[in-house]
Parts: sequence; C-alpha cells; structure tokens
Amino acid sequence: MTPGAAVLVSTAGFVAGAVNALAGGGTLVAFPALLAVGVPPVTANITCSVGLLTGYAGGSVAYRRELVGQGPRARGLVIAGLLGGLVGAVLLLLTPGDGFRAVVPYLVLLACLLLAVQPRVAALLADRGVAADHPGWQAQVAIGVGAVYGAYFGAGLGVVMLAVLGILVSDGLQRLNALKGLLSLVINLVAALVYAIAGRVDWLAAGLLSVGAVLGAAAGVGLARRLPAEVVRVGIVVTGVVVGVVLLLT
Repeated sequence: MTPGAAVLVSTAGFVAGAVNALAGGGTLVAFPALLAVGVPPVTANITCSVGLLTGYAGGSVAYRRELVGQGPRARGLVIAGLLGGLVGAVLLLLTPGDGFRAVVPYLVLLACLLLAVQPRVAALLADRGVAADHPGWQAQVAIGVGAVYGAYFGAGLGVVMLAVLGILVSDGLQRLNALKGLLSLVINLVAALVYAIAGRVDWLAAGLLSVGAVLGAAAGVGLARRLPAEVVRVGIVVTGVVVGVVLLLT
C-alpha cells in the first residue's frame, strides 16, 4: 500500500468512527475508501468490520455514563446480536465474490435509504405503544435480524439498531445511542472473530482503519452530545447514493 493510500484509509477510518458515533453509516465512508485503494469487495467489507471495531469500542467508552443502569436491558439484546452477527458472518463467507460484488450497489443504496428515513422512524417515538423500559421478544427478534444484515454488510447497521431501539425501548435518545453503539460493537466483534479465523482480513488496511476509528469515535461522541446529526446524515446519504450508482454502473 502506498503512503497516499495509507493516508486515505486512515482518514476514512477517522471519519467513519466519528460518523458511527454521531449518526451511524460509517461503513459508507470506509468501504469505498478500501475499494479505491484496490481491496476486493468482500475483503473490503470484512476489513471494515474488523477495522472499525476500535471505533465502536471507543464510542462505548466515551458513552459510558449513558450506559450506566442499562445492563439488564442490554443482556437479552446482546445475545440476539451475537447470534445474528454469527449468522450474517457465515452467510458472507459463503457468498461468492462475484455474487457479492453484484449485490453491493443495492446494499449501499439500501443503507442510504435506511439512513434517510431514520428521522421519520424517530417520529414514531410519539406513539410507542410497544415501547418498554425492558424490551421484550419483539426487540430481540428485530435486533437479531438487524445483526444478520450488519455482519453481512455493515453499512447502516447503527441506523437499524437506533431505529429498532427508538421504537421498542422507552428511553432518551442519547442513552439509546449509547446502547446502539454497544450492540454494534458486539455484532462486529463476533463477525470479526469469524473473519479472522477464516483468514479473510486485510490486516494492514484494518490496522489503519482502527487507528483512525478510535480517534474519530471520541470526537464523534463529543459532537453527538451537542450537534444535530441532520447535516451529517444528509452528507452521508448523498455520498452513499453516488457511490452506489457508480458501483452499479461499473
């Protein structure tokens, strides 16, 4: 990897870590950067899952005060995330490279759609007939399905997690955002272990992403506490749509 490529990947890791902490969708930054430096699509997706782990971990540490008291509700959701992450990781490893390359543009555009409609989903918070302090089986199933998608293709995972939690769990946005980060960490961790065992990680690129992501996550949490995420969301959606269309046409 050339010095210029290393700088690009590290910078993408920083931005992705900040974006994941702030709004979700960081893989839409890191994944195209890896493609741009010549990493094959499946390997790039796997490497994103591994490389952005430090960002999720850093975000959870920075959000530790918002996580206080959430242990009981987190336990069942973490188990669902672990199981879903395992299924998604295995599915990705079983997908042929050409098949994954063909479906990637649609997954990118789906992630953009999820990110774009997140505010409308959040509006449902005014009428949470099924929300509860301690989420039931509905939330566990939804988190498990989201985890399958997140381990298979991580872009938009944070959006899915936050949308599910916002509808099914009764709590403030910052505490739900902290819980979303913890669940994203767990899902990506189990997926990363599967990928590492399978020997499918580009470790140099993952290391560069990791360094940037942990720094970006700390910055992102600070912004999330005081900056509206709408501008960031719009920027990611526009960028993601461009990336998806380019991938679709090439």
